[in-house]
Amino acid sequence: MIPLLATALFIVVLGVFGGKLGNGHILNPLAGEPKEDILVGTVPLKVTLANDEQERKEGLSGKSSLPEDEGLLFVFNQKDVFPSFWMKEMLIPIDIVWINDGKVANIDKNLQPPAKETSASSLKLYYPNKPIDYVLEVNAGFADKNGVEIGTEVTLPDGI
Repeated sequence: MIPLLATALFIVVLGVFGGKLGNGHILNPLAGEPKEDILVGTVPLKVTLANDEQERKEGLSGKSSLPEDEGLLFVFNQKDVFPSFWMKEMLIPIDIVWINDGKVANIDKNLQPPAKETSASSLKLYYPNKPIDYVLEVNAGFADKNGVEIGTEVTLPDGI
């Protein structure tokens, strides 16, 4: 009986701590985070909201994966902002979808993570081509795979 209990305890401990890397980042970066349902065109996505300064600053930095049907939605304190984004400590390639007035305003596709030795001052900055309301980070190739282009409608939940 004791070996069985020890095995069960070991499995529970792995389940609780096994998803963390040595640096504290979670392998499934958005696991356990509250999700909101959105539509990009006709494509449903579950998004985690980055709606405070710290969450927006961190973004997907240090995350080693992103499920295909998930993304990170940056929510700002006001509409019509002109934020900059960089790929600091990014490990996965992404598409950045810039959203304004419920439509895709611009897309930066297939952004690759920088080399580990790239200094913060050498990182490229990405900007929308006009003020936006939201930014969506998804896996690289999402826009092309799903026919997302400038003008595609984005349906967000009420209150966001």
